Amino acid sequence: MSSFSTLRRRVLGDSSSEPSRASSPNPAFKDKDGEHVTLVPTSKLKKLSSKRSKRRQWLVFGLGGLFGILIAAFFAQQNDVINLEGLMDMNLDSLLDAIPAGIVKDAKDITRHERETVNYDSFAVGLHLQSQGVKARHPVIMIPGVISTGLESWGTEEVSRQYFRKRLWGSWSMMRALVLDKASWKRHIMLDKLTGLDPPGIKLRAAQGFDAADFFITGYWIWSKILENLATLGYDPSNAFTAAYDWRLSCEKLELRDHYFTRLKAHIETGFRTSGEKVVLISHSMGSQVLFYFLHWVETEGHGGGGSDWVDTFVDSWINISGSMLGALKGYPAVLSGEMKDTAQLNAFAVYGLEKFLAKHERVELFRAMPGASSMLPIGGNAVWGNKTFAPDDSKNQSVSYGTFINFKERNSTQSPANLTVDESHAYLMKNSDTWYRDQVQSSYSYGVAHSRAEVERNGKDPRKWMNPLETRLPMAPHLKIYCFYGVGKPTERSYWYREDRDPASKLNVTIDTTLTYGEIDRGVVMGEGDGTVPLMSNGYMCAKGWSINRYNPAGVTVKVYEMPHEPDRFSPRGGPNTGDHVDILGRASLNDLILRVAGGKGEHIENNYVSNIREYSEKVKIYDDR
Repeated sequence: MSSFSTLRRRVLGDSSSEPSRASSPNPAFKDKDGEHVTLVPTSKLKKLSSKRSKRRQWLVFGLGGLFGILIAAFFAQQNDVINLEGLMDMNLDSLLDAIPAGIVKDAKDITRHERETVNYDSFAVGLHLQSQGVKARHPVIMIPGVISTGLESWGTEEVSRQYFRKRLWGSWSMMRALVLDKASWKRHIMLDKLTGLDPPGIKLRAAQGFDAADFFITGYWIWSKILENLATLGYDPSNAFTAAYDWRLSCEKLELRDHYFTRLKAHIETGFRTSGEKVVLISHSMGSQVLFYFLHWVETEGHGGGGSDWVDTFVDSWINISGSMLGALKGYPAVLSGEMKDTAQLNAFAVYGLEKFLAKHERVELFRAMPGASSMLPIGGNAVWGNKTFAPDDSKNQSVSYGTFINFKERNSTQSPANLTVDESHAYLMKNSDTWYRDQVQSSYSYGVAHSRAEVERNGKDPRKWMNPLETRLPMAPHLKIYCFYGVGKPTERSYWYREDRDPASKLNVTIDTTLTYGEIDRGVVMGEGDGTVPLMSNGYMCAKGWSINRYNPAGVTVKVYEMPHEPDRFSPRGGPNTGDHVDILGRASLNDLILRVAGGKGEHIENNYVSNIREYSEKVKIYDDR
């Protein structure tokens, strides 16, 4: 079965066909002794490991083609949603027996190297810094994003016993359950629509420990590269922790059910007291929003109760990796019409499973029954994302502004009204949603902008605002450092063209118009700048401009920005050591280098590195400093 697992991994994994570009510059720093140190270059990394042979590269393509033929033969019918009940009778061992022995042997060789999915030695960055005298200093706590945390069943009712301690999100058990018992899988993965908690008799919990976040499935690494490099500096479970969470829950319910923020606070305080050093917090994607909520919760009386000086006492730095601080626009079509074009920050494996085995209306119900996912709806409204004629990130030669977020080619009914801005799109979603979903969203989140200091201070007492950096402030922690590391230069969904769904079999009102390709529109989607998942405005605005506005950062917390251009290796399934992809950046050489420098107490030498036009765009955002 291991070789078949490898075949599936190669086919379902994300790969890029873009040619490699020149590597981004490696800026030099000086340490406290005046010695020059540099980010480890890709060329050095390549020397530290053996190069893949051309034979292996062709093998990957060959195995992918072979597996595709086998799958095509098995699923000869052309259905949008595949019914795989017949898979129960399929003998995968027999299938492997039909594959030539030489290919099976090579597939097993690949399996042994599943963890080496970027084209450099796993420990090279850490070894390079170790040779420069960098070693573990600050305790490290990692807060993962949506796809990084597996969800496993702890229910003991009869319906759940077959899944006990099996991961129904983030393993092959997820795919198996989707294929063989879709109704039961949906019942387990969806939260109660009224309470936003576990349905009666169901108990799904976030997997814990490093195993919860290092791999999504076998071979699809998430945090493993960072963990390997941290280990070379001296990190282990005594000074490095993962704070995995059930991302389906709203933050309020995370604390209510799992005491998540209470336990995170205890981890941070323990790390400080056992090491004598402040803690470095590392968050990725949605994890950055969860951490921002925590920074409010921990100091507020009646919640964390730590007081206004708690963060300054216990936290040295916050490393914000690809943080979706203003949401991810592609989350909107997921909850509106069940779209799955790289939607909701899911990797190719998860997208494949959900898209092939669930109809669109089922995916809508699924996403809406996960209130945590709706934290990813765009924040900042028209002030950030634009109006009907203008958006801050519009390009000069653009024919249609990004400001019209949801567009309709035919505008002649209540289901297809005039083109909609982000503010209008949010109202449209709420109007066309069930009461239970509308209540969950409105009781958990706020997506607006606070334009005065007094409003920001009032919002500090309202937990609905705590995920929104445009309605609340950073903690009063003048010694805190924030490092914003994110990728740029990978086309990212920015706006959409919809049409009414007139399919009699459909249970949806609207769907993306995939027949529309014209100008910047590609099958109903208009691409902009970003990291492939999160738009540049969400990754970069708060770091480049927002937190320089006094009411959002009254303590003057230091914020540094380091952008990394997307420069994928054409032969690497995950982009190689210079990728800027939203998830794959976690394996990027320069990102690992920067993380280790901060953890080792060398972060002060990191300087701003801008590659995109985020500063220019930020000046056009209609949010202004206090007068």
